[in-house]
Amino acid sequence: MKRTIRTTALTVGALIAALGLQAGPAQAVSGTPRIDLRVLVVSDGGPATDAITAELTSEGTPFTEVDLTSGSRPTIDAGFLADTVAGRARAKYQAVVLPNDNPFAAGSAEMSALAAYEQTYGIPQVDAYTYARPQAGLQVPTTGGYSGSVDGVQAQVTAAGKAGPFGYLKGAVPFEDNSPTVSESYAYLSTPAPGADFTPYVQATIPGTTTQGSLVGEYRHDGRRELVITFVYNQYQQQFRLLARGIVDWMTGGVHLGSSRNYFAVHVDDVFAADDRWDTQLNCTPGDVDCTNSSGTPSPIRMTPADVDYAAAWEQSHNFTLDLAFNGSGSVDQRTDNNGVDQLADKFIADRNQFRWINHTYTHAFLGCEQDTTVVPWKCETNPDGSTQWVSRQTIDDEIANNRAWGQTNGLPLDNTELVTGEHSGMRILPQQPDDNPNLGPALTDSGVKWLGADASRDPAQRQVGPAATVARYPMNVFYNAGKASEEADEYNWLYTSRAQGGSGLCEDNPTTTTCLPAPLDTSTGYQDYIVPLETHIDLGHVLSNDPKPHYIHQSNLAEDRIAYPVLNGVLDGYNGLFAANTPLVNLRMKDIGTELQRRTAWTNALNAGQVTAYRIGNTVTVQAPSGTYTNATLPTGSTYYGLGAFGSAYGGELSGWTASFGLAQTFTLPAAAPAATSGTHGHTHPAATAPAPRTRLPKGVSKQVPYAPRHQVRHSSQH
Repeated sequence: MKRTIRTTALTVGALIAALGLQAGPAQAVSGTPRIDLRVLVVSDGGPATDAITAELTSEGTPFTEVDLTSGSRPTIDAGFLADTVAGRARAKYQAVVLPNDNPFAAGSAEMSALAAYEQTYGIPQVDAYTYARPQAGLQVPTTGGYSGSVDGVQAQVTAAGKAGPFGYLKGAVPFEDNSPTVSESYAYLSTPAPGADFTPYVQATIPGTTTQGSLVGEYRHDGRRELVITFVYNQYQQQFRLLARGIVDWMTGGVHLGSSRNYFAVHVDDVFAADDRWDTQLNCTPGDVDCTNSSGTPSPIRMTPADVDYAAAWEQSHNFTLDLAFNGSGSVDQRTDNNGVDQLADKFIADRNQFRWINHTYTHAFLGCEQDTTVVPWKCETNPDGSTQWVSRQTIDDEIANNRAWGQTNGLPLDNTELVTGEHSGMRILPQQPDDNPNLGPALTDSGVKWLGADASRDPAQRQVGPAATVARYPMNVFYNAGKASEEADEYNWLYTSRAQGGSGLCEDNPTTTTCLPAPLDTSTGYQDYIVPLETHIDLGHVLSNDPKPHYIHQSNLAEDRIAYPVLNGVLDGYNGLFAANTPLVNLRMKDIGTELQRRTAWTNALNAGQVTAYRIGNTVTVQAPSGTYTNATLPTGSTYYGLGAFGSAYGGELSGWTASFGLAQTFTLPAAAPAATSGTHGHTHPAATAPAPRTRLPKGVSKQVPYAPRHQVRHSSQH
């Protein structure tokens, strides 16, 4: 409920006198000022301001950071904040982010300059993490409030929050509780101070009461607006990820460079082929080069027609499309061995339009160096002069072309610009092959490939391989060689337990690994009870990070026990439980993901080089960027581009998208109802800066680093 109460009885003059500060009028400006589309972040090096800068970076929103811990930082004064351009007053920043409501010493001229600037130009301020106190519009926690851990708390977006900056959420904001031994979130829960004009946006029940205490709210006072956040967070925690978009939208009024969407795509590799099976007795996979004490490939895992029916029905019920990376020779071999019969291929081909299809090469051959598999780990074969023996250009051409021909013969709706090689081979893989196969790029040119799948765990950044740009894919910890939940849990135990517990000892050898187990999982329940929640948490974290990169699993995971679906259901159902209908999950195919990544890289490079100029005057936004780049922006519904038509597309209650830049100024017109920057304070006095906030407490385990790092540092050596 909105709380609008008359201003506090403590007058500004009395407050100034009590704090020993200098009072002074805010400078009035005439006419409509120019507001540059850039955010000022004043950082103390803590996790909260770091999280906000990470979000701005992810969205492609330019910001200037002032590090309060640096002795060489600039002084924040009137000249640092504003000036005049072509006779028009200019505000250099559209928003201010502070580590708390006032990080400066008492009587600070810098805080006074910031307060005057915010008043003069209508600039909002975000208090990244502050103590609940009257200076921030809240009662101190000792007055019926609470200070302490909020691990596992289910916070809620208020009606005002849904009508305002957090309208993309359904309402629930669950706080993580990943470890019983680590305090992950500390908060101050409190109610508005008497007389304060304070509107809670996100709140939770104060322990021991039925009263709701604010975690995020807007405090309006003395011509200024502050977003007051009273819980600590880092950039990886789900509660921040849920609210990050709204924090940026609040501070910018929904008018800013950059954008944020939630993406999820799943590639299923090795379709039509059969994947080797993990041997629970040998603790390796017969058929792999590191399984030296085995023979043959017993009981390989291959989908059935019933699995295809299940996949198609699952897609329809979840409004989601899987991308199938296929190897045509798998079907050819199946027909050869079974008198021309391949019921799986027949079913997939009949249902081909239910899925998206990606060329995964004909035989899944290794396309890097010629491998010497007589040693473990394998090594590259060498020529007499010591140079590396590479798989030939012709072999790579044939693998791509033969699979393409098989797919086209069977009517698969292919996009020939996309390719995922077997095991991402051909590209560098450490330590054996530090360079790309020099024949790969020319072969991609021969085949017209523009988008090449890469493994995000070893090659995360987009780069060029000949004519193709890479699309890094997240490997899910649902193993390629497991068709049953018990096999997955058994292999997981082998990888992530100590030698003393019967494991491989990889965790002991790699102490930074975050998925290590204190004890082996029960193979009958461990997958569902432990692995599924963990993998769901990791994958949903990617989804909530404005990260379009796809995830990948294997066809074996859609067969037998169909072990991929519990994770996929966890991600999709979890997402749908958190986000409103105006913020759907974006499910792109590979080439569109590649295009998004490519545009982001060019946009980021232009921002970092200082080649982008953007500002708002009234309801007109002007952006100039280098020719050849695409401008990325978020604007209110009803905004138009060059007055010719609607800008972008709707998402999260706003418009966002890319527009081609030709090196000329681009003009966007905001709707008349868009929040406008102030034209000046017309001589109103600004409030003096208040005393600095008490040092906010970071609980044990909360720092710049994620306390429960959602990262797999160890991967099965034969995952492909």
